[in-house]
Amino acid sequence: MKAMGFDNDKYLKLQSERIKERIATFGGKLYLEFGGKLFDDYHASRVLPGFKPDSKINMLAQLKDQAEIVIVINAADIEKNKVRSDLGITYDLDVLRLIDAFRGYGLYVGSICLTRFANQPSAIAYQKKLESLGMKVYRHYSIPGYPSNIPLIVSDEGYGRNEYIETTRSLVVITAPGPGSGKMATCLSQLYHEYKRGIKAGYAKYETFPIWNIPLKHPVNLAYEAATADLNDVNMIDPFHLEAYGETTINYNRDVEVFPVLNAMFETIMGECPYKSPTDMGVNMAGYGIIDDEAVRKAAEQEIIRRYYQTLCLKRQGSADDDQVLKIELLMKQAGISINDRPVIGAAKLKAETTGEPAAAIELPDGRILTGKTSELLGAASAMLLNALKALAEIEDEVQLISPAIIEPIQNLKVSHLRNKNPRLHTDEVLIALSICAVHDDNAKRAMEQLKNLKGAEVHTSVILSQVDKNVLSKLGVNLTSEPEYQHSTLYHR
Repeated sequence: MKAMGFDNDKYLKLQSERIKERIATFGGKLYLEFGGKLFDDYHASRVLPGFKPDSKINMLAQLKDQAEIVIVINAADIEKNKVRSDLGITYDLDVLRLIDAFRGYGLYVGSICLTRFANQPSAIAYQKKLESLGMKVYRHYSIPGYPSNIPLIVSDEGYGRNEYIETTRSLVVITAPGPGSGKMATCLSQLYHEYKRGIKAGYAKYETFPIWNIPLKHPVNLAYEAATADLNDVNMIDPFHLEAYGETTINYNRDVEVFPVLNAMFETIMGECPYKSPTDMGVNMAGYGIIDDEAVRKAAEQEIIRRYYQTLCLKRQGSADDDQVLKIELLMKQAGISINDRPVIGAAKLKAETTGEPAAAIELPDGRILTGKTSELLGAASAMLLNALKALAEIEDEVQLISPAIIEPIQNLKVSHLRNKNPRLHTDEVLIALSICAVHDDNAKRAMEQLKNLKGAEVHTSVILSQVDKNVLSKLGVNLTSEPEYQHSTLYHR
């Protein structure tokens, strides 16, 4: 079994305490810019084994009596229907999803802020929709020369033009559906308005990665660079922190580059800058939750390889470029790893070469590696899934969990009535068939009971899977990579 490298309970305790301390530092009101994912942070749970995907939202829930959520969305992103790549939904719909999710944890969502508002028709219609749902909506505007023209920005014609977001709690969490939404600008605009009103308030930033108190080239920090290869983020030693304290800490290029500007803004708004470095602005305590550095290193190395294959597939699909691939190849060299360090890759390739058909391989959490081949009845991922469940349930390999007599009518339905050209069963169809068999077949029932034990398994396929198969494996908690090849040479792939 994979070793736990992260103490989640310790992290939650330290993190909530640090945020409370920062609120007190600024006299009782803090605007907290929340970077990264508040929900379902599977990147963090993969590179920090033991980190729970919903740790950050659970930590906030501990502060729910003090916290108020403001969700910001760039009006230009509404206008162009920008889509979250991980969820496949537009940013405007994701705001609604976030509101529901926050409320599900008992957290108060105070308002929505439309940033860079320029009378976009879609943004105006969206504001009306939100207001019809009972939400308060505020507008913030683009400022010429942002962020360099500080005299204009910190003036009545700059931040002063923005609508003041009315808040009632001591901790105001500023979050967004994705990067580029204007979280930091919203925080600074609010500070401007608070100080104009004689109200003391402060700003802090909460981002899990890079982790500031582990080495620059630690695999966890390298994995963050791999995950943000499309943004071209680069981890670096914080020179301002080193100069101020003689202490080496890690930050990333965008925060380091913008710090002199932020420093000047804080001085103009507050009279002095409360921070001496970008690291000072952060409140992240994830580094203190690491309890087994070796386990964390190994997990992060695997994530870098996964990101490499993910980027190769995105390049094949036209959504990534050579620079992103080359960057992750460089990160792999820095980490001292190669694709040979992911055993399922070689196993899947060998099976594909042996059978002449697409193949899949899975490494179970206990270290066993099994494969699946393409047949007339099943796709490779489906065959692999059944083989894995049989192994976990200690069912003999020759036992058929699903009779061909059950599979064939499903194939007939797909081809004859639903006009599907591929008769082979996808993973979702296999699981439905298996669950039906489990009503009367003890082996099928035992196999179904093992689904929960697939979580954390590693899978590699010799071709890019259908979205259906990707979704099923993701929901099962399986970590998937694929060769950047399609099964067929057609131009249109579903």
